[in-house]
Amino acid sequence: MDLFSDYTMTIGGKARTTAATLDVINPATGRPFATVPKAGAAEVDEAVTAAQAAFAGWRQRTIEDRRALLIQAADAIKANAAGLAKLFVMEQGRAFEAARGEVLFGATWLKAVARQELPVEIAEDTPSRRVELHREPLGVVAAIVPWNFPFLLAIWKIAPALLAGNTMVLKPSPFTPLCALKLAELWREILPPGVFNVVCGGDELGPLLTAHPGFAKISFTGSTATGKRVMAAAAGRLTRLTLELGGNDVAIVMPDVDVDAVAKELFHGAFYNSAQVCIATKRMYIHEAVYEPLRDRLHALARAAVVGDGLQPGTNYGPVQNKPLYERLLALIEEAHSQDLTLLSGSPAPEGGGYFVPLTLVDNPPEDARVVVEEAFGPVLPLLRFSDVDEVIRRANDSPYGLAGAVWSRDIEQAVAIARRLDTGNVWINQNLQNSPGIPFAGRKESGFGVENGEEGLKSFTQLKAIFIPKV
Repeated sequence: MDLFSDYTMTIGGKARTTAATLDVINPATGRPFATVPKAGAAEVDEAVTAAQAAFAGWRQRTIEDRRALLIQAADAIKANAAGLAKLFVMEQGRAFEAARGEVLFGATWLKAVARQELPVEIAEDTPSRRVELHREPLGVVAAIVPWNFPFLLAIWKIAPALLAGNTMVLKPSPFTPLCALKLAELWREILPPGVFNVVCGGDELGPLLTAHPGFAKISFTGSTATGKRVMAAAAGRLTRLTLELGGNDVAIVMPDVDVDAVAKELFHGAFYNSAQVCIATKRMYIHEAVYEPLRDRLHALARAAVVGDGLQPGTNYGPVQNKPLYERLLALIEEAHSQDLTLLSGSPAPEGGGYFVPLTLVDNPPEDARVVVEEAFGPVLPLLRFSDVDEVIRRANDSPYGLAGAVWSRDIEQAVAIARRLDTGNVWINQNLQNSPGIPFAGRKESGFGVENGEEGLKSFTQLKAIFIPKV
């Protein structure tokens, strides 16, 4: 299979093209390098119909049968990892080894979820009756994935949905459709026709999916603003939802840390994937006792980082993925300059038309500065000084978001106590960016609705049936 041309959608197990097309931009150059189909209402109807037709047969297969096919699908990813990683870099921008890591992690994740179970649970067992709790599939799932982790976040939805017996229509971001299209093409010979369908298109495609009456569930990852529109569209039919949305995540660095030991990990937790990570550190609160040395160490790391084309050897950080984000980040930096905030820039961004932004630290800005209040979703990190634990917890929780956070301290007991007071769905202690197929992931407040991953995430793709069985 040619991974670098002939981009087609997959509907009902077959290649599907459209008269209308959409250009895909390489963020390292700012120029188009591929063309993909641009689906509309007719293609969405066709994909939903194919998924509905496949559902009856797919749900009747045993979970062991579905598991075996998903493991085959994971092996197909692994066998094509190098090519998929190159394609990933071209459409998303990330440095090659990190892109390859996401592709391989996607295969590992798919296998891990495929091995999960949905056992019948016994809710009651008395001399007169037994009550069994069965988990049954919902039907056709709409999965809408973003551009920052276009491969792994698709797997987060595909794996549990299909294992549970649902069928799916996946919509990748219009900025990063290529890996999803090729993934579906790889799987045409593995999964029964109609079980997994992929449609791609412009901004108008998402509302066509969320308004469609053929979906039993919508699983969406993206911005909070768009998530609210998805929820409104689903309300009229009471369509089930999982929404994984934005965050303005904190790291709290206590005075007892070893600055040299933790600086690289803190830097990685903030700037991995050029800071285009929903759970990245976006506000770093540093105790005044270690503020200056840690600030200077982070600045040195930013100056040493190599920002460039992800396919070039030695590149650590690629461009941001798209022009709207690039322009917003430049405006954010310019506003910080105009307010006389102190900006500590990393190595210069390369010239030549790509969406490159230098890794930038903002030295102790006011708490109400835009660079603090808003989620940058790019390589602009405010460093904020604190002196009191109660004060920093209040500042950390003073946000409409509640996705993730981290506490850094040698005193694990104190760190756990702080973690318990953070109003977020996930908190790491002396680590960051950690997820696992077996651990549920959920946000609070405007960071999300529902659960992904783990047993709870798998069950979210099912509906509960209680069967009351008398004992004669």
